Amino acid sequence: MARSKEIVPVQEESSLAKVTAREVSRLVTLVTPWITGVFAYGLAVALHYILYSPDTIAGWSSFTTICVLILTGVTYGQSHARGPWGKTHTTLSTFLAGMWTVAIVISGPGHPVLWRLGVVGGITMALTWNIRTVIRLKGWDQPGAVSDPLALLFGQGAEKAGMRGVEATTVKATAHKVEGDVQLEQGRQTAEDLQKKVAYVESGIGLPPGSITAGIDPDDASKAKVTISDPRVMKHPIIWPGPSRPGLSIADPLGIGLWQDLDELDYVIVGHHVQLMGMTGAGKSIGGAWNVLGEVVTRYDVAVFAADITKGKQTLGPLEESLHRFETTKAGVKAMLKDLQPKVKERTDQLSAKGLQKWKKGCGLTYWLIWLEEFPDIFDCLSDKEQDDFLSMLKAIRSAGGTVVLSLQRSDYTQMPTLARGQLAKMCFGVENSADASFGLSERQQDAECRPELWTNAQPGMAYLDAPTLAEGRFAMPGRTYAWGLDDQGAFDDERANAAMRAHAAQWPAAAKQVDAATAALSRLAGGAQAATAPVGLLERDADDDDDEEVKNVASEYLQTDDPDPEVTGGIDDEIEDLPEGDPPLTFAPPAQSMTVEERGAALIKRLQELWDDGARDFSSGDLKPLWETTDMSRAWVQKQLKRLAEAGVLGGYDEEAQRYLMPERPEV
Repeated sequence: MARSKEIVPVQEESSLAKVTAREVSRLVTLVTPWITGVFAYGLAVALHYILYSPDTIAGWSSFTTICVLILTGVTYGQSHARGPWGKTHTTLSTFLAGMWTVAIVISGPGHPVLWRLGVVGGITMALTWNIRTVIRLKGWDQPGAVSDPLALLFGQGAEKAGMRGVEATTVKATAHKVEGDVQLEQGRQTAEDLQKKVAYVESGIGLPPGSITAGIDPDDASKAKVTISDPRVMKHPIIWPGPSRPGLSIADPLGIGLWQDLDELDYVIVGHHVQLMGMTGAGKSIGGAWNVLGEVVTRYDVAVFAADITKGKQTLGPLEESLHRFETTKAGVKAMLKDLQPKVKERTDQLSAKGLQKWKKGCGLTYWLIWLEEFPDIFDCLSDKEQDDFLSMLKAIRSAGGTVVLSLQRSDYTQMPTLARGQLAKMCFGVENSADASFGLSERQQDAECRPELWTNAQPGMAYLDAPTLAEGRFAMPGRTYAWGLDDQGAFDDERANAAMRAHAAQWPAAAKQVDAATAALSRLAGGAQAATAPVGLLERDADDDDDEEVKNVASEYLQTDDPDPEVTGGIDDEIEDLPEGDPPLTFAPPAQSMTVEERGAALIKRLQELWDDGARDFSSGDLKPLWETTDMSRAWVQKQLKRLAEAGVLGGYDEEAQRYLMPERPEV
């Protein structure tokens, strides 16, 4: 089943009351300079009648002049303006208004020059403030403008949090997040300082807790990267949309959930070990294990060896048909580890013979994922020698093509060997308190003030992830793993989730996957089935090539037309005529109907032409969803053909940042 996009519940942010309040606030901001001008005129007149006396006016004029200079200096020092123009404007406004007041105190409001100067100068001054306000407020509706709300709000929040001199600039804004660069006070502040103050900045701005994620700038220690998103969108379960990349390699990202900014949580699990930690009911098993393993079993070059001697088949049982080995007894898990350990050196020797220092896609070895649920109980059942052997395997198996996942509720020194904890990436679900959180988070997550104790088990599936393969800055942003079954009210449903997982495992049975000979010998499939051994060279394939016949001759796929006479085929220079206007949309073959290679190619090109004719000049792979929903094409196959079409010049290429394919011209072959 291909992955489909689901609607994610988003906290409603706009209402009539909020819009009204915002507009009233803007109106007050624009009117304020005019009210201030009237007040200043009245104050100057009052001071004239209070202070004026022929005998003392010289002294009072000197005193008021000194007061004006003091006010001007304070204005300059306390100005929040971000640039020299703003600071100069603010300071000059105070100085000119003050000196005009001094003149009124000396000569009186009836002086023919002064009162005209006050009217003309006051109007001009008020208008300059209105112009400045309008330009500054432009960023509210158009994030990313030169003057943007992030610069104003973040600076004010940081100053309230005790970090003066911080300047923020919007880099990218979408419907669900704002990304920005933060310039810190050079020589006095670092990104780590900002991470520790994030909660106070949120308080200063008035954002919900967890809205701001701060990370280091790898190119400049005086800067930081920030992402602002709404944590409330994560409060509700997100239904599992199907496997993200079925049929691809374990070296390709696993789609296990969504980040708080609603980007997909894509995670490559190859090359490191993982600790999953969380309190009972926090989603560590159903959210973590099910989503990771649900993705893993759809990949062609990986086998899963799993064990759970505490809950037996309760957690991993629905997945059993897709696992190459699943042990639920002490004797069984001991035997499995004893079988795996001596094979590690054989695998490293095989990789060394190929000139490889570590496992890579296409090397010929099936990748091993060793999943140990409730790890403390498993480790305790091992003898001292077996424990030493396990820790030795943990150190060596990473380069031999294996990942070990240790799942537990609290990773303190009584539950997890210190040697093991130091080698594990961290995925931390909700915990009881901050003391427990320190065992589930990496050091840099703790420095970034990540707080999984805020969730406890009230938001199952919420987690922080810190792993070597994640993009910079993601380690501090929470995400939510998918729920495999929801009831009619949108709440998690155990029965539906179990049914969905069993059906998924049945679609991807371990018995149907071809693995290397050593992996097949170690496998113990459900129901006593025998693991299939891949022919020599099957696993040694280029990541860009499929072994299916349907993709081996891509030229014939696109360069042939449907001819009534099978003896007549299209030539490479033949023009493909467009369908006349008014023809109904292309009707795809039902999934049960097998399509030929040529039919698949024609359907793909036709779909691209439909998008072009509807006005699209770029598209995402999601726009082609009808192809894999209504035909026997797979999403992976379609993506592969798009890449080849781009290389052939039929498409304009791929925009990595926007994640969209470009169509500068109508696709023609």
